Amino acid sequence: MAKKTVKVQLFKSPIGTQPKHRMSVKGLGLTKINQVRELEDTPAVRGMINKVNYMVRVVEE
Repeated sequence: MAKKTVKVQLFKSPIGTQPKHRMSVKGLGLTKINQVRELEDTPAVRGMINKVNYMVRVVEE
């Protein structure tokens, strides 16, 4: 069975944000503006996306 995935794009710089938020962005594997990563759709990943929802957006497939 194929695993569900979610595409996440970083559209705002993490400079000047809280250290925990910067670590969440790094945990998602995002380092540059407009970078898109395809990640497995798990509760942990969803939690990180919700924490930094003002910096990332979920890209529709």
